[in-house]
Amino acid sequence: MLQTLGGRIACYRKQNQMTQEQLAEKCSVSAQAVSKWENDLTAPDITLLPRLAELFRCTCDELLGVERKTVITVDPETIDLTQTILKLRVCGNFQTSDEGPQDLGKTKINVNLPLSVADVVLSSGLILIEALKEIDLKQIVSLVKKGVIGKLVEIEAENGLTMEMWVE
Repeated sequence: MLQTLGGRIACYRKQNQMTQEQLAEKCSVSAQAVSKWENDLTAPDITLLPRLAELFRCTCDELLGVERKTVITVDPETIDLTQTILKLRVCGNFQTSDEGPQDLGKTKINVNLPLSVADVVLSSGLILIEALKEIDLKQIVSLVKKGVIGKLVEIEAENGLTMEMWVE
């Protein structure tokens, strides 16, 4: 992801196939204001950040470039698997497989499940996203039992599909 707020705004705008004029209209500002944001000459008013995040289907943290810490190790005895949350985020253009190719457009899926529930769901074969079939949840649970938490999986496919999995 680009390092500046302006760079991220430009990137998200283009990913969402918007012109500067369209973004300006949706934010009730001028196209020149959007241009200044993207060139890092000014920044959007802080009250516009939730609107921009909504339009770009991202979080304010993502828009501002806040990144989660990656993997950390904690004392395994302090981990309560019943209180451990599996956070899954998938972003991209999704297609269904039963009815043949069907473009569902730019979509973001966020799932937060207790790790024990995620184990049951993923083990049951109720996999809605093909990329999840490649993840061995038993290995993830094994890592968590050893005290490893944080972002454990990050996949970026050639088709633009991205998937991240955290355990917290």
